Amino acid sequence: MTIDSGEGSVSFPAFHDRGAELSDADKVRIRMAATLRTIIHESFMSTATTEDIEQAISDVEVALQRLQGKSGVPGTAAAESHFSDRSPFYGQMNPISMPMEMSIDHEVGEFGAVVGTGVFTEQFEGPPGHVHGGFIAGAFDEVLGMSQSLTGRPGMTGKLSITYRSPTPLHTQIVFKGWVEKVDGRKIFTKGTAHNGDVLCAEAEALFLSMPPELMDRLRKGRDLSAKPAD
Repeated sequence: MTIDSGEGSVSFPAFHDRGAELSDADKVRIRMAATLRTIIHESFMSTATTEDIEQAISDVEVALQRLQGKSGVPGTAAAESHFSDRSPFYGQMNPISMPMEMSIDHEVGEFGAVVGTGVFTEQFEGPPGHVHGGFIAGAFDEVLGMSQSLTGRPGMTGKLSITYRSPTPLHTQIVFKGWVEKVDGRKIFTKGTAHNGDVLCAEAEALFLSMPPELMDRLRKGRDLSAKPAD
């Protein structure tokens, strides 16, 4: 999607909107990420014997050898996929994502609101039985970042403030909602809430600073997540 911001055309909404069908390779990577999420959770919670854990480690190491093979096509790694698939909070190809389910409520404000729903499990725990505040802040950053992109102006987080109202429970659907309050030049002001049913868990306010398209292009061109770091 391309929008005229008044300062030239930008394509930032496509940063969150894949706009293309998943390939068979994409689909198998989504399945692998889902399996890895299960492994992460089970390894964290497991009461298996030491011997069984040792065997599981050996099995995983064999799988790693397959994944580290170089017989595939360069540029097809999940890390090089669209942001909507690799997001650390809602990307289905990212094994550390929850993943949240994202939707848009067009009835809110001038630009609409982004709604993200997800269930946090034990690896996200902070206080006993409840979500670590850092993950709540991260989820807000993702939801508000997606909501500010609905303005058609490429922006990055300048300031994020969280007010925690009540503990956020694990294993419960948490609904995050974010919307744009106003746009003032390069500044995009957003607000958001997180609810457990009717209970308000947290509120957020964030300032995003829009960037010229050439800066976003420069960031994209300088990115290569599949490259090995220099020694």
